[in-house]
Amino acid sequence: MEIGILGLPQSGKSTLFEIMTGTKSSDVHGEVCVRGQATVPDERFDHLVEVFHPAKVSPAKVPFTDVNAAGEKAWDAVRQNLSGADGLLHVVDGFSTDNVQEVMNSYRKLEDELVLSDLLIVENRLEKMTRLPKKALNPQESAHTRILPRLREQLDAGRPLRELEFTGEEITSLRSFSFWTIRPELVVLNTAEDNLTLADTFRDQAGLKVPVIGICCQIEAELAGLAPEEQAEYLRSMGIEEPAFGRIIRASFSLLGRIAYFTCGEDEVKSWVIPAGSKAPRAAAAIHKDFERGFIKAEVVSYADFQSCGSTLAGAKAAGRLRLEGKEYVVQDGDIITFRFNV
Repeated sequence: MEIGILGLPQSGKSTLFEIMTGTKSSDVHGEVCVRGQATVPDERFDHLVEVFHPAKVSPAKVPFTDVNAAGEKAWDAVRQNLSGADGLLHVVDGFSTDNVQEVMNSYRKLEDELVLSDLLIVENRLEKMTRLPKKALNPQESAHTRILPRLREQLDAGRPLRELEFTGEEITSLRSFSFWTIRPELVVLNTAEDNLTLADTFRDQAGLKVPVIGICCQIEAELAGLAPEEQAEYLRSMGIEEPAFGRIIRASFSLLGRIAYFTCGEDEVKSWVIPAGSKAPRAAAAIHKDFERGFIKAEVVSYADFQSCGSTLAGAKAAGRLRLEGKEYVVQDGDIITFRFNV
């Protein structure tokens, strides 16, 4: 799981990367590609830590990648270093102007580059396949002859591929292309301190089919440097419920279709990240492959039930909320689980 941060020069993308991950690009000795991890804010996890007082705490993390590229080969560096990103965080300059159309133009400038890149891939592939006799095409190539013309039509119209609907089989057959615009995208508008509502206006008028979140990187950078108590006081004085970068991290987490379940004890409270829809054995594999291979049962209680039963596992068990689940159980976000296994 990895999210690549994209943005035009001076958009604030590297500043946002530093705010979220605590990793300063300037400290990585001029590296083109900088990677860091952001902790996912989660009140449920914080509460479990307070309850169990563990020796070790391991919250959920989201990996982000920032590419510091400039010059004629900047786009080549971006393609090379973000080719494996599962999702994209597109940072747009909203502090240099309060004109929504100008902001939209900034967004489209980079988005059009991504569309064009995908279009070239599609056209090159279709051109190669036209040279081959139909009998020589393998099953995957035959599938591409049916799918790619639809992709070309979408891209020719300047629209991203993520807006199309694909079957599971089609998604599998397209993975080898590493298309940019088929990946989930989160747009982050970096606004001026005195124009925080610009993101709402942009969202309403742009009509994008991807989530949009506003942030003032200048304010958030100041927040990130404060102690937790000072942060809370600063937010109250600004009339803000929580730092925007926390919302961005959580939105990035859900953008990739991930959920978290918890394991709890005096040794450690840990948040395990898994794809939504995972069944219990696959969720157990996040801890160790042996847990999946030797899976017997999962002792499960939802966080809501745990909290309503006095925030104790004993209380949840006494109330009949701690239950045993088998291999077909689909793990839910916030489940507290203990796995029974035998290898």
